[in-house]
Amino acid sequence: MNKKLYKLMNWPEIEGIIYSEEDNPHAVLGAHVAGNSVLIQTFQPGAKSVRIQPEKGDKSYPMELADEAGFFAALIPGKALFAYDYLVEYEDGTLKKVKDAYNFKPQITKEDTEKFNAGIHYNIYEKLGAHPMKLDGVEGVYFAVWAPNAVRVSTVGDFNGWDGRVHQMRRLWNSGIFEIFIPGVQAGDCYKFELKVKGGLTYLKADPYAFGQQLRPETASVVREINGFAWEDQKWMKNRKKIQAKNAPMSVLEMHLGSFAKPEDGREFYNYRELATKIIDYVKKMNYTHIELMPVMEHPFDASWGYQVIGYYAPTARYGSAEDFMYFMNELHKAGIGVILDWVPAHFPRDAYGLSNFDGTCLYEHMDPRKGSHPHWGTLIYNYGRPEVKNYLIANALYWIEQYHADGIRMDAVASMLYLDYGKNDGEWVANIYGGNENLEAVEFLKHLNSVVKKREDGVLMIAEESTAWPKVTGDVKEDGLGFDIKWNMGFMNDYLSYIKNDPYFRSGCHNNLTFSMIYAYSENFMLVFSHDEVVHGKATMLGKMPGGRKDQFANLRLTFGYMITHPGKKLLFMGQDIGEYDEWNEERSVEWGLLENPEHKKLNKLMSDLNKLYTTKPALYAKDDSWEGFEWINCITPQQCMLSYLRKAEKPEDTLVIVANFANAKQDFTVGVPFEGKYKEILNTDAKAYGGTGTVNTKEKRSIEKEWDGKPYAIEMVSAPLSLSIFAYTPYTAEEKAEIEKAKAEAIRKAKEAEEKRIAKEEARITALEAKAAKEAAKKAIEEAEAKEKAANEAAERWKKINAKK
Repeated sequence: MNKKLYKLMNWPEIEGIIYSEEDNPHAVLGAHVAGNSVLIQTFQPGAKSVRIQPEKGDKSYPMELADEAGFFAALIPGKALFAYDYLVEYEDGTLKKVKDAYNFKPQITKEDTEKFNAGIHYNIYEKLGAHPMKLDGVEGVYFAVWAPNAVRVSTVGDFNGWDGRVHQMRRLWNSGIFEIFIPGVQAGDCYKFELKVKGGLTYLKADPYAFGQQLRPETASVVREINGFAWEDQKWMKNRKKIQAKNAPMSVLEMHLGSFAKPEDGREFYNYRELATKIIDYVKKMNYTHIELMPVMEHPFDASWGYQVIGYYAPTARYGSAEDFMYFMNELHKAGIGVILDWVPAHFPRDAYGLSNFDGTCLYEHMDPRKGSHPHWGTLIYNYGRPEVKNYLIANALYWIEQYHADGIRMDAVASMLYLDYGKNDGEWVANIYGGNENLEAVEFLKHLNSVVKKREDGVLMIAEESTAWPKVTGDVKEDGLGFDIKWNMGFMNDYLSYIKNDPYFRSGCHNNLTFSMIYAYSENFMLVFSHDEVVHGKATMLGKMPGGRKDQFANLRLTFGYMITHPGKKLLFMGQDIGEYDEWNEERSVEWGLLENPEHKKLNKLMSDLNKLYTTKPALYAKDDSWEGFEWINCITPQQCMLSYLRKAEKPEDTLVIVANFANAKQDFTVGVPFEGKYKEILNTDAKAYGGTGTVNTKEKRSIEKEWDGKPYAIEMVSAPLSLSIFAYTPYTAEEKAEIEKAKAEAIRKAKEAEEKRIAKEEARITALEAKAAKEAAKKAIEEAEAKEKAANEAAERWKKINAKK
């Protein structure tokens, strides 16, 4: 070997590269000016020879084999660096032209790493992961990964034979980040990171920030370009904040993409693009405002339904590519449909190629299993106190919002994040610094996340699946709230289902379950939910939960849907329940769309469509959803009749709706107190024949009766079918109707007065006649008495006369 070349080479670092233990290979490999020459070094394992081919000129330079493992070096005269390729010949005689990956500067700055290490680099996904780009006129992909405790990290893939020696990465100062730009790699190429950790263990990991993943059971990450999609949803995005305001209607169809519909051509799944058309058609027909997708982030196990995520930044390959999913979102927005994404920051699976023990240490999780694992779920818990982990999750939520235009993030299992002892027995958890069971780090993470989303993407909804009484879940962060926009109302769901499953004969004894939700209805901004969790694992479908025979089950379910729509709160229903499925949901089958050929199921489906339409067009059902001003009980204290009546109100009195629900399996006649004089027309009755009922409805408009009832100044009288709900719309009398009513009242008063006068005159005449009769009888009696007295006097005089005569 050339002595000058030999002296210029750093042999200890070269040995580190050959043994794959060097974390700064760029200091050795590539081209470096050395005095009056350029030193070029490369490691090409398995190569027989290597030549340097400058891009300009015809001359090439042979490289000397410095180590038989495949390390080559050459000293080129001149001080100027130049562009070149390697011409590599292998032992089997094959030739390959290779661009040098070690001549490119880092694309991550110290400012980037400082922000990331502080947990505030909200676009870190633009730096870490795999990013196609052109550097110095060279096309390739820039790779970067956070693995602070690794000895060495390499990028491996189809492009280098999955050989971790070929593309060893550079550690960026003390950031814990490794990076490399590899020329020639393209979108669609598969890759992983190979990590060598202390002790020598070497293994492969999928990219935590990958924009694509292989379809299971394969586990490699996939290079994806996500910046070229042409969005056409500007109108939706402009109006989104108004569409999703507190005082706007929101009816959500929750769905699992893989089982919403199944192809009939032998494929396992439809593509995102195909699903978009099918979903839009159904959602528009049913008048839902939004859909909520069970997790679309890449996950290895179908039966986890997406709740055990490996690829947090990758739309699952089951249904297509990242661009396909963008198309899906774009099309739904163009159709006026919002999309909420389920997101799982509470835990992650232990799969060896995922985040667990990522760099040989518990990097994303806690080391102490009492903090870092869920014993019942078998999953790991994020270390929310580590800034880089918190940054990973916050940036991920923003990624789905900003890159895929998600309209909301529904956060799964928030309760498990808030409580250190969630699902754990004594001895399986560690108290916080104050001795309590609150996860203070998770609380701060949630506040941080929600405040950042509000600051960057105001109008996007943050929704919590939180099942406990933790206060201020939807409270403002500035007032020590968690900062969510909406909380799932699990209490309503549990109480209502425990009530409705009872035979109507026994419902009077648990009436409180029906009304208790209104005690706390305005303590948070709630969404009423009948989600996928309620129709699996032996719980039965919504229809299957209903008591009685088939006819009564449908009636109970119609009543249930009506009560949910008219109860304060946003709405969510899982797919298949609005057609009355009897079979529990199973991710391996499609929704049973064939049931719509059956009249009972079709009519139930029509009811849900009409309820959604009514909900989205009647301000009383949504305009004051977060205030007592929008709701008022009429009668909630007659459990023996199993009935409820209540008002839903908006700004205008004429928007008022009167709702009467009959939970008894008996036809009943009700007198219902109403607040205003006017007309009350039944605009929906769940017992209508169009919905599969008996047709016991109130066809005639009800005019208010001027009498106090239920604490109201007026009342209406109506008939209520068994297991039914009626909705009456109020209309004030017109001026003409009012004048006519006043005229009728005046006429009635006049006639009543005349009748009263006649009655009085008749009564007076009767009394006069009675008095005359009494006077006549009194006079007769007086005469008779006088005559009797006269007779008696005469008789006495005669007796006296006789006495005197005897004398």
